[in-house]
Amino acid sequence: MIKFLPESASVVLEEVPDRVTLAVDITNCQGHCEGCHSPYLRGNFGEELTPEKIDALIADNFGVNCFLFLGEGADVDALLALVKYLNEKYPRLEVALYSGLPHTDDRVWDYFDYVKTGPYRRSYGPLNSPTTNQRMYRLQRGGGRESAVDITERFWHRGIDPNATTK
Repeated sequence: MIKFLPESASVVLEEVPDRVTLAVDITNCQGHCEGCHSPYLRGNFGEELTPEKIDALIADNFGVNCFLFLGEGADVDALLALVKYLNEKYPRLEVALYSGLPHTDDRVWDYFDYVKTGPYRRSYGPLNSPTTNQRMYRLQRGGGRESAVDITERFWHRGIDPNATTK
């Protein structure tokens, strides 16, 4: 089962390049990143994310062209079932995953259009820092890891590098 926080679902513009994205916070995070901006998401709480709830979220957010899972939760099979549902019912809607884990289940790479991996490490900076350890990949749906193209540098113009010095 995948749980989410319905009240935190929102349309975002910077998490996936060139996409109007519906971002959904997934709870029961398995990562324990030092300096995590949302440590409360480690808890196993919230509502079950079902196909019916996905339909309602999409209907309430007209114009989105990407659905983003902010986290994997602890049930990869349930996550993949939801992604397969999105792929089948909304074939023009791209699907993204932000994972704080260093490695994701190999099956994930076959169903998503975008996957961000890697735990946040304060000393390396966030995704918009050229020194980040995190990586964002563009995938060819069904192509697996072999189709992954690293697009992390697309984020580096977004914001100020926290490691840069200013005068």
